[in-house]
Amino acid sequence: VPATPALFEKKLQNQEAEEGSTVTLHAELSKHDVPVRWKKGSVLLQASNKYEMKQMGSAVELLIRDLQLKDA
Repeated sequence: VPATPALFEKKLQNQEAEEGSTVTLHAELSKHDVPVRWKKGSVLLQASNKYEMKQMGSAVELLIRDLQLKDA
């Protein structure tokens, strides 16, 4: 029996920030503890000094440090 897919209950919101600063993107899923993969276009983001991914239950976050214009 196929599982019901997780949906966004609270979608990501556009944010404005200054170059060099840090921003956190938040989303809320319809299911708890569903594996999430963050992408920028077709590129899969990996945890690093620049990117930090967090997940607690159905809440997911992507923290982006040292923002640059290319992060838009």
